Amino acid sequence: MGTPELISPRSPRVAAARRLARRNFRGKERRFIAEGPQAVREAAAHRGGDGEPTLIELFATPEAAERYADIIGAAHTAGARVHLAGADVLADVSQTVTPQGLIGVCRFLDSPFPEILAAKPTLVAVLANVRDPGNAGTVLRCADAAGADAVVLTDASVDLYNPKSVRASVGSLFHLPVAVGVPVEQAVQGLRDAGVRILAADGAGADDLDDELDAGTMGGPTAWVFGNEAWGLPEETRALADAVVRVPIHGKAESLNLATAAAVCLYASARAQRPRRAPDA
Repeated sequence: MGTPELISPRSPRVAAARRLARRNFRGKERRFIAEGPQAVREAAAHRGGDGEPTLIELFATPEAAERYADIIGAAHTAGARVHLAGADVLADVSQTVTPQGLIGVCRFLDSPFPEILAAKPTLVAVLANVRDPGNAGTVLRCADAAGADAVVLTDASVDLYNPKSVRASVGSLFHLPVAVGVPVEQAVQGLRDAGVRILAADGAGADDLDDELDAGTMGGPTAWVFGNEAWGLPEETRALADAVVRVPIHGKAESLNLATAAAVCLYASARAQRPRRAPDA
C-alpha cells in the first residue's frame, strides 16, 4: 500500500478538515471529524446504508501510524486517503487539548427515521432538546452498551456530529442507527404507531422505575424520552408519553445527571426485555 507522504500544514486537505469544526461546513459537506484510535477504528469498519465506506480520509502522525498499523491498514482497505502529518497539523485540526495522533474525516451516517421504524425496534433512546454535546454522545454510548436498537435526536437537540458528541460516544456512533432532526411529536407518534411504549424520564415523574420493574410492565418494546440537562422535559413533551417515570433516589443525592439517569433507565429496560434464564438443575 506504500508509505504516505508527510502532508503540509498549508495543504487544502488540512484546511478542509479544519473547517469541519463548524456546523455549517459539516452540513454543507456532509462530513465530520472522528478523533482517536477507537473512533477511527470503528469508522474504518463502518459502511453506510448505501454500502459505501464511512471513512474518507485519515491524518496520522508518523508515531501513531507505527503504533496503530492495524488501523492504518483498515483505512487503506476501506479506500480512505491516508496522510502522514506532523503533530502541529493534528493540533490544528483537532478539537482536543491533547490529540491522540489519528484524525479521520467521515461521511454523515445518520439513518432516516422511517427506516428505524421499519426495523421494528424494541429499545430506543429519544433525546429531546438535549443541548450538551458531551451528554448526547454519552447517552448514545449508554444506548449502545444497553443493546438499544436506535437513538433519535429531535430537531431541537445538539448536532450529532459536534466533535464533542462524537468523542463522547467513544465509537458507539458507528454501532447503531441514529436519526436526527425529528420533531419530538413525530418521533413519539411514529414509535407509538410501531407498537413501542413511550416512557418519559423525569425526576418528578408520577411513576417510580422500581415500581415499573416490580409490576412487570417494562418487558415490551420501549422508547425512553430524555430531556434537557438543566430543565428536563417540558409539560407538553411529558404529556405525549404513556408514563412519566422517575429514577428513585435512595440516598441523599439531589438528582442524577442526564447520562447517568439514561444509563439506569436503558439498562432497566434491557434487563426486563431479556428472557429469563431457567435456574440450574
